[in-house]
Amino acid sequence: MISKQELKFVKSLAQKKFRDENSMFVIEGEKLLQEAERSNVTILKIYRREEIGDENMSKISQLASPSPVLAVLKMPEVIENPKPNPEKIQLSLDMVKDPGNLGTIIRIADWYGIDDIFLSNGCVEVYNPKCVQSTMGALFRVRVHYVDLPAFINTYKDLLPVYGTFLNATSIYKTNLENKGLIVLGSESDGISKEVASLIDKKIMIPPFPINSKRSESLNVAIATAVICAEFRRPFGA
Repeated sequence: MISKQELKFVKSLAQKKFRDENSMFVIEGEKLLQEAERSNVTILKIYRREEIGDENMSKISQLASPSPVLAVLKMPEVIENPKPNPEKIQLSLDMVKDPGNLGTIIRIADWYGIDDIFLSNGCVEVYNPKCVQSTMGALFRVRVHYVDLPAFINTYKDLLPVYGTFLNATSIYKTNLENKGLIVLGSESDGISKEVASLIDKKIMIPPFPINSKRSESLNVAIATAVICAEFRRPFGA
């Protein structure tokens, strides 16, 4: 069973304001629950359709088609002053606004063994319901940090190579890629901001085929992330 007060509270977590106030967020579906149970995240409450009924599940669900299970989780503690690892590959996102893209990028990072993503403060919230669902559980393995991105890059750019994706740059297929560094990707509409771009010393692009052909204006940022991660890992893979 679920009380009216509990129902109201869980519903409120659909809004960022209440997620932040309570340091809690919601996951839905058996897959995400299983991933959460295998991680060190704190699960506060689990609601199952057979226990609370279809009507109540529909009220607390944040999905168009409610899942049979929903859980309320405590947000992990924020890491103060996160630092990049100079010997590993890490991703950085500048002003990415679409929660589905962010969730997919977290999932891509998990697939390619990338443990940390550094987000500019203007990026979408990682606990947005659409983002959480899109990670398919990768959120419990990949650490996500919000930083003042220009200041962050400026502080650490002498310790590791900083790559950035641009529409007019050296082809990624003609670039000597290292198995370490920070890879910066920009927003869906505006790309990497000028302030951040000025700090990037290794500018790369995914060229269309043939190279000078008229194609789509750009790739979706999540798709671009997958292509870039694959290329960075290719020389060092199995």
